[in-house]
Amino acid sequence: MSAKNTTPLNEAQHEQMEYAQRRINQKKKLYYHFVLFLIGSVFLILLNKVFKYGADYNWFKWAILFWAFLFVIHIFNVFITHRFMGRDWERGQREKLVEKQQKRIAEIAKEVSREEASEQAIKKKSTWES
Repeated sequence: MSAKNTTPLNEAQHEQMEYAQRRINQKKKLYYHFVLFLIGSVFLILLNKVFKYGADYNWFKWAILFWAFLFVIHIFNVFITHRFMGRDWERGQREKLVEKQQKRIAEIAKEVSREEASEQAIKKKSTWES
């Protein structure tokens, strides 16, 4: 089968595969973020408690809390926002924009045809007057 003879089923399957790959990459990055968060948190605790960097204050708690907040935002983005603003939402937005663009093109075409009609009327009038 050649690449030119793609059927709608193949295109739909291809779209589903691309979507699945994007979701896998999102989740993979989330898991990497989680592992990095755990390792980084241990490092911050060690830096503060064992290596006595800023030992007079437990600053690692605030750093870990801030990082946890960022991690929760990442989780929210991957699992919750994606559901509300997923493929169907993207498709709807794309269709709205295409429809708006088509309306604008139709308006411009009407303006051009009116201008052409008025120019032709002016030419006809000038040829009748000569």
